[in-house]
Amino acid sequence: MSLLLSALRWLFDPANWVSGSQSPLPIQDRLLEHLAYTAIAVVIAALIALPLGFYIGHTGKGRQFVIGFTGAMRALPTLGLLFFLLMVFGYVMSYSTAPLVGATIAFVILAIPSMLAGAYSGLESVDRATIDAARANGMTEWQILTQVEIPLGLPLIVGGLRAAVLQVIATVTIASYAGLGGLGRIITSGIGLNDYDLILGGALLVTALALGVDGLFALAQRATATRGLTDSTTAPHRSSASRSSRPPTRENA
Repeated sequence: MSLLLSALRWLFDPANWVSGSQSPLPIQDRLLEHLAYTAIAVVIAALIALPLGFYIGHTGKGRQFVIGFTGAMRALPTLGLLFFLLMVFGYVMSYSTAPLVGATIAFVILAIPSMLAGAYSGLESVDRATIDAARANGMTEWQILTQVEIPLGLPLIVGGLRAAVLQVIATVTIASYAGLGGLGRIITSGIGLNDYDLILGGALLVTALALGVDGLFALAQRATATRGLTDSTTAPHRSSASRSSRPPTRENA
């Protein structure tokens, strides 16, 4: 308990948030770096995974391959992949740019499987009768994709983004092993200095950041849920209950 209180005192000490503090501080600089690495990786992964997931979900082609691919990608050790990419890019790039490129690629690879699974599963969750009705009304395949499938499958798509962002936020802490910043730099500096306030304080910062971002995505996922679909499961019960509560007519009597 004393260790937790000591870490919280360090965390809420205004001196640790002031610019010009000693390495690995100030905290806000490390926090902004952490968010920047996460945002870059998530945007690049989304540009790759979402169009591919929409194509697979709309056409049904390559579904089995993607299931196996996403499972294999999730099994990759991110730290080992990061060191491998650092060695590869260290031979072809300068020492200053190789860590950033290698870490970004590692985080993008980590984020793609969840986004890809969310994209194609979101489109596959749409009722086929709804798609057939849209096609019968003369809508083109592009209109069906953008105006029917994506809006109805948006909660699962956002869920895939949510899982990917949380995975990247948690894993960006290893960027410090590549000489980069982020909240992981606080943790690694604490390990090197044998300073448990730094170690636990950095871990609490990563946890708080992940929980805050997860809460925002949870609100977005709830906001994108189609009201008609969420109420469809209860509608038949309400109608049957209303029918049973009606007084008997003369014909039934």
